[in-house]
Amino acid sequence: MPSANSVVFDASAVLAVLNKERGHEKVISSLPGGLISAVNYSEVLKKSIENGTLLAEVQHHLQNFMLVVVPFDAEQARRAAEIWPAVRALGLSFADRACLTLGLTRGATVLTGDKDMAETQLPVRVKLIRDRR
Repeated sequence: MPSANSVVFDASAVLAVLNKERGHEKVISSLPGGLISAVNYSEVLKKSIENGTLLAEVQHHLQNFMLVVVPFDAEQARRAAEIWPAVRALGLSFADRACLTLGLTRGATVLTGDKDMAETQLPVRVKLIRDRR
């Protein structure tokens, strides 16, 4: 597993840990110091609230994970738009593109539970947390 500061987490990877889903054990050791885009951080909060978890409880857990939340600024926005043509056929979301962009700009491995993200031809390493079925 890559060192934590060279890992970018997609919302699905963090949610797998929070919900103890299949593949969460591949994520835990990389959490401290790992990176997450503010866009994906927001997605984790929203999905958790949607599933009935109190915001304060989710934030407490995320604080304990010691993730580094990276602001989504104008440069990240430009790059996320720029990669859209390359990932359009995969149907990747805005949050997916924000995650991939952070991985690209930091030269980091992206950890995700999203099989479609692993199909990208972008010059970024994407590692699935669950075996393909």
